[in-house]
Amino acid sequence: EKKMIQYFMGSYIVTIAGLLAAYFWGNHVLPGSGWACVFIAIVLGILEVSLSFDNAVVNAMKLEKMSNIWRHRFLTWGIAIAVFGMRFLFPILVVSVFAKIGMYEVAKIAFTDSEKYAHYLHETHAPIVTFGGTFLMMLFLNYFFNHEKEVHWLKKIESTLAHLDHFKGIEVVITLIALMITQHFIHGSQNHYSLLAGLGGVVIYLVIDGVTHYLEKHEQMRLAQCGENVKCAGLISFIYLELIDASFSLDGVLGAFALSKDIIIISIGLAIGAMFVRSLTIMLVEKKTLAQFIYLEAGAHWAIGALSILMLVSAVREVPEVLTGLIGLLFIVGAFISSIMHNKKLERCIAEENS
Repeated sequence: EKKMIQYFMGSYIVTIAGLLAAYFWGNHVLPGSGWACVFIAIVLGILEVSLSFDNAVVNAMKLEKMSNIWRHRFLTWGIAIAVFGMRFLFPILVVSVFAKIGMYEVAKIAFTDSEKYAHYLHETHAPIVTFGGTFLMMLFLNYFFNHEKEVHWLKKIESTLAHLDHFKGIEVVITLIALMITQHFIHGSQNHYSLLAGLGGVVIYLVIDGVTHYLEKHEQMRLAQCGENVKCAGLISFIYLELIDASFSLDGVLGAFALSKDIIIISIGLAIGAMFVRSLTIMLVEKKTLAQFIYLEAGAHWAIGALSILMLVSAVREVPEVLTGLIGLLFIVGAFISSIMHNKKLERCIAEENS
């Protein structure tokens, strides 16, 4: 069985390489600022981990159903997509679309005029968080609106929510109502873009979730017929995980600019955090932590629900990163403690039966 340090070996290597790069880049941009850049990268990494613990739990839940090869790809290809794609390329693409400037020009601005780039990114804040907010709200509601769900953490609330899935499409209706309320408070050109982004979040969730369910339903039949379809099922699950990860990272990417305007330092800090989240996910899967602590899954989804609401609120007014991280952490810790208490109660019952 793997030791704890083995799961995080890749994360330690990325951290050392990243901090060295931050030091040399800092000194290159402004001589003598190397150690300050190292400090900012460390803080960004810690923030990313604290904001993404619920992400790790949800990822672990999905990864348990995937083959070893796709788990490995999630850690290798996935980290490249998460770091280069989401933390570096995606903000440049968004600024390019909304500011109507070529991607090359935006990339040049990001490297040469960090203040201007941060301004552009701030201007696109509302559509970005609206997309993430609606996508995560769909994920949250879809999890709890399920009458087949057997394990309930907050029993009275969750057992009531579980039966709401008899109303077909209710999660879409609730998410669209939340989007309309948010849009009502967004003014100017951002109003139109935010509506489209929010609708995009709902549509993309429905498409990916629908394809995933279809492939899961027909997996056994496909296994018997042709191994290629297993690759397809793994690929769809991989895309699904990357989209969930992307939605989680949106507020972190935007919040990072409060600490630094340098896109390289931000990418390094968030990459360190993302790598630790990936390692934590693999550990949760291989150690079967979700089976040992049965309420963690529900706690993570309550945290997702809170995050989705806060993201929609942040489209209208500023929400401190600390608040987002703290609420998520409270749900996770609460679910963890409840799971331990449940396990102890179970052990007492078994001991009493045996005696």
